[in-house]
Amino acid sequence: MDTPPVHDDGSRLTVEVDGAVAGYLLYSREPELLRLAHTVVDPAHEGTGVGSRLVCAALASAREQGLGIVPQCSFVRSYLARHPEDLELVPASLRAEHGLPG
Repeated sequence: MDTPPVHDDGSRLTVEVDGAVAGYLLYSREPELLRLAHTVVDPAHEGTGVGSRLVCAALASAREQGLGIVPQCSFVRSYLARHPEDLELVPASLRAEHGLPG
């Protein structure tokens, strides 16, 4: 699969494949934080990297805006467990609350 672009509508990141939404990540902006609430990937696209693409885009956006993240979504937390280099985006005071190393 080619790397599809991620679209941002201000509260949802989406990836489309062949004109249909393959996955999305819901988020909200708070002062100094992006709250990453929920990630959904269409079953037909599971295991193709759509979810990781969405999380990467959210993390890149947070970095560009100088924001931290609140990883409410279990998929985001599992991504962070596999990519500890991105833990710096989660404020240390919130890590234990979300099951992440301090």
